[in-house]
Amino acid sequence: MIVGEAGSRGHTPGKGRPTPKRREAEGRKRGPVPPPPKTTREAMRRARGNKEDRKALAAQRKEQRVEQRKRMNEGDDRYLMPRDRGPVKAYVRDLVDAKRNLLGLFMPLAVLVFVSLLSSSLVVQQYATLACLLMLIAMIIEATLNGRRIARLVRQKFPKEAVRGFSVGWYAFVRATQLRKLRVPKPRVSPGDKV
Repeated sequence: MIVGEAGSRGHTPGKGRPTPKRREAEGRKRGPVPPPPKTTREAMRRARGNKEDRKALAAQRKEQRVEQRKRMNEGDDRYLMPRDRGPVKAYVRDLVDAKRNLLGLFMPLAVLVFVSLLSSSLVVQQYATLACLLMLIAMIIEATLNGRRIARLVRQKFPKEAVRGFSVGWYAFVRATQLRKLRVPKPRVSPGDKV
C-alpha cells in the first residue's frame, strides 16, 4: 500500500476550495470598520453612546435575572436547576417541607459549636460539645429514617419512575438541612399539611 493515495491510511482528502487569507476571514467576521472620529466631540459622543448601550444591556440582564429568580422560587420547571426538575423532585420537596425536622437545626447548631469554642470556660465547651454530638447523632438517625420513608412514598406514588433510594434520600437530606426561609424553590406546603 502506498501512503498518500486517496482512501489509504494516513491521507486526508482536500476540502475542495482554497483556504481564505486571514484578512478575508476576519473581514467577514467583523464587518466593515467604522471610520475614526474626526473631532474630540464626536469621539466623546460615540463613547457616551456605547456606555448607554452597555447600561441598557446591563439593566436588561438584571431584569432577566430577577425574573428567573422569581420563577425559580415559584418552582417553574423551566427555570429550576437540573437537580430540582421533575414531578418526583417536587414531591420530595413537598414531603420534606410538610414536616418539621431536626435537620433544620443544622446551621444554628454549627453556629452554637463555633460560639462555644470561643468561650474561655472549659465546662461550657464540654457541655456544648456533648450536646452537639447528641444532636448530630439524632440528626443522622432522623435523616436515615426520613430518607427511607420518602423513598418508599416516592416509589408508591411514581411506580413507573426508576427511583434510586439513596439519590432521593440525599436530595431530601439536603433540602431538610436548609433553613426553611432560604429554600429554593420556596416551600409550597406548610409544616403539618397533608401531601
